[in-house]
Amino acid sequence: MPVFVFLCLAIAVIVQVNSPLQDLLVSQIIIDAGLVVAVSAIVDSFFKKLPDNIRYDIFASSILLIWFAYWKPMFVKDSPIFFFFPVYFALLIAFVSLFFISQRNKLDRESLKMMQSIDDSGMVDSWLVMSCVLVSLYFENHFLQFPVMMTLLAMRFTLSSCLKPI
Repeated sequence: MPVFVFLCLAIAVIVQVNSPLQDLLVSQIIIDAGLVVAVSAIVDSFFKKLPDNIRYDIFASSILLIWFAYWKPMFVKDSPIFFFFPVYFALLIAFVSLFFISQRNKLDRESLKMMQSIDDSGMVDSWLVMSCVLVSLYFENHFLQFPVMMTLLAMRFTLSSCLKPI
């Protein structure tokens, strides 16, 4: 998810240096466009027209932009969540990519069978996790719900990526 990681780091820098770009990112157009893209990615989870890694990248990037545009006006000006959450997301994706996805060829057959059974069970379908992430944006009073859902999305992305043929 390179676009998502880049956006996370860009938002963290923009917030840290107090750039005027923040005002451009906090607009209704960003929210509306992000919602269209995010819902399109959820719908694509059913039809599977895009590769998984691109779908997850598009969804996570659009959700990040919606989150920033929707939540930023509700919090105090220098709220640390707009720096720390994007850094956390970028580090999380870098960690799972480095230690799990890039090492998927070292997984034994039994682990792959277990991971495939979890994937086939339908308990962690990508559309369900993506929908939960989207709904969590509404609950700004429960500000930790969004990063928890994004962590679950990263775990689902990791599962999907590890099950992909090498």
